[in-house]
Amino acid sequence: MQVRHDVRLADLTTLAVGGPIERLVEVEDASELVAAVREADEAGRPLLVLGGGSNVVAPDEGWPGDVVAVRTRGIARSGATLTVQAGEEWDALVAHTVVHELAGIEALAGIPGSTGATPVQNVGAYGQEVAQTITAVRVYDRAEKAERVLAPADCGFAYRDSRLKQHPGRFVVLDVTFELYVGARSRPVGYAELARRLGVEVGGTAPLADVRDAVLELRRGKGMVLDPADPDSRSAGSFFTNPVVPAARSVDGCPSWPAGDGLVKLSAAWLVEHAGFGKGTREGRVGTSSRHSLALTTEPGATAAELLAFADRVTAAVQEQFGVTLVREPTAVRATAEG
Repeated sequence: MQVRHDVRLADLTTLAVGGPIERLVEVEDASELVAAVREADEAGRPLLVLGGGSNVVAPDEGWPGDVVAVRTRGIARSGATLTVQAGEEWDALVAHTVVHELAGIEALAGIPGSTGATPVQNVGAYGQEVAQTITAVRVYDRAEKAERVLAPADCGFAYRDSRLKQHPGRFVVLDVTFELYVGARSRPVGYAELARRLGVEVGGTAPLADVRDAVLELRRGKGMVLDPADPDSRSAGSFFTNPVVPAARSVDGCPSWPAGDGLVKLSAAWLVEHAGFGKGTREGRVGTSSRHSLALTTEPGATAAELLAFADRVTAAVQEQFGVTLVREPTAVRATAEG
């Protein structure tokens, strides 16, 4: 366990905003992670747990307590089951499953961040989401002061949501268990854009490596693969989730997909663009990516306040023009929070 006092939140987040940290604690195994969390709680210090920092808008004021950086590593396999430490880089895990011919998360390639963050957000893309393969999430429950193993039903997975997300700060993910499928070919491809790139029908399959490569190519084309040389990747990926609304409230011209129970999912990117915030719209040091209107990007020196104000203007424009409320995907952390 290492403790540092010379780090800013901007150094630890993909949006590169956020002020100084009072105390950065870097942990390398699950026992250190639990100990660091317990120590902060018992001392009454504000606590923020960070994995890859890819889904966070960090406060300009910094953090007046402990930031625990999760650097835990390890992948244990039993047949088609993988138990993965929370700090494992997510895309490295996807690459690992492709090499070892385990299908189920190949379409989630290129997503930045750590494995422990994926069940919180129920991360998904290109027709897959982690809820389809997660069988257990081991957590430290700060309210109960005990470790627990959550089954999928306990996690309450929904579209980009979970019980872990609904109770921010309570559950610290220690490891995640996935049940995958042994084989060299992918699970059925459920996303039309990806199927076209692969040259297969929706519902067809392809070699795992081909799926991963195609997804990475698609994501790079949208500036959604982290690259220090690419200013469009200085983002948190999609900043807004696709709104789910009653079918009767569909927006004329807006692409939509059935979401069950008389609901449809609208394209947030289309709504943002048609509300006047197309690709490359800039206001000062923040704005939309030049390659994807759903990604908000920052320039050197940008602040969280600037970014959130811009996001609020986008939200207000979509609400005024279409009567649809956009929901932010990344979490905006408040420096006054107590963890």
